[in-house]
Amino acid sequence: MAGEQYAPPSGPPPRRRQDHSSDSKFAHPSGPPPSRRHQETFTPPSGPPPSRPHQETFAPPPGPPPSRHHQETFAPPPGPPPKHTTSSFSSTTSQNPPPNNDWTIIPDTALLPPPPTLHHITSPTANASETEADRAHDWCQKHPLFIPRNLSHTARNARRQSNYLLERAREFTGHIYPLSKPGTYKVKATERCADCCLTTALPLYAAVEDSPLETEVPRTVYFEVVVERLGNRHGEEVGIAVGFVAAPYPTWRLPGWERGSLGVHGDDGRRYVNDTYGGKDFTGAFREGETVGIGMRMEIPSEPPIYGEGSDGLRLKVEVFFTRNGKREGGWDVHEEKDRYDKSGRVEGLEGMHDLYACVGMFGGSEFRIVLNPAEWKYHPA
Repeated sequence: MAGEQYAPPSGPPPRRRQDHSSDSKFAHPSGPPPSRRHQETFTPPSGPPPSRPHQETFAPPPGPPPSRHHQETFAPPPGPPPKHTTSSFSSTTSQNPPPNNDWTIIPDTALLPPPPTLHHITSPTANASETEADRAHDWCQKHPLFIPRNLSHTARNARRQSNYLLERAREFTGHIYPLSKPGTYKVKATERCADCCLTTALPLYAAVEDSPLETEVPRTVYFEVVVERLGNRHGEEVGIAVGFVAAPYPTWRLPGWERGSLGVHGDDGRRYVNDTYGGKDFTGAFREGETVGIGMRMEIPSEPPIYGEGSDGLRLKVEVFFTRNGKREGGWDVHEEKDRYDKSGRVEGLEGMHDLYACVGMFGGSEFRIVLNPAEWKYHPA
């Protein structure tokens, strides 16, 4: 309306409140805000919180925890701990091995063959020249082993009476004296005597008549040598060797150096089987006054036969043995296992399929007796 004066309603405008700091007339509602209490008036409920008791009133359950015992009350079980033995128990470990160590699966090494004997390249005493060795090798290539032959009636009687004759080598310098007993000889070699050997004219083992494949009986051949003198006091090289050879054999070589031969050498005590090198350790050197002997025993093996080798596919078991002063001192199997570096040759001629002759090798000045008569032996093979 005109002329009328408008007056606003009493109170503040809607949706706005005057700040209590600027409007002295604004009054806060009585009491604290709804979400907050005065700290000085707050009082907690009596007793501890429901989830936590007072520590001073806590008491653990009686007894130790379920998974642990007091050390002072622990007692170990009787006896030693498993898989462990004390020093007083060690003496029975071999009889009572741990249950988890089954030693019975380990093979018995006693059933295995002995390890091969080490082979030497040279002898520590005396060695023949390489030229002589090559000459003997060429000679053996041109003269193959003889085929076994039937003995005549005269030869059989001579063997039966031990009336063996010796064949003299060209290289031998000295004297050979037959003694009163058949098959016994005195030999004197001079200081100039080069390497050589004396062999029997008849075989001690005749393959056609003596082979166990024919007779079904084992056959043993053996002879002895009595050493009387070895060299002089001037330190000359001297030696005697005993062995067996299959004919023909080069007479300027000792037994054991070439094919179809074996021998034990008295200068170094080694054994040789088709070995032009240094042999294998076997025994001690021969000494003056000693009687040494060598033998071979051929028989059909007791184990299942080995076919594909030897006559009619059967190989004989051949054992060599050596004696000193009437006692057996050692031996070896002709078919022994060899070391991979063993340079010795094959044993062809020594397997009982060829005739075998007694052989005594020598070099330097020496005196000895050859005993082919069993009645004069110190050792008597079974």
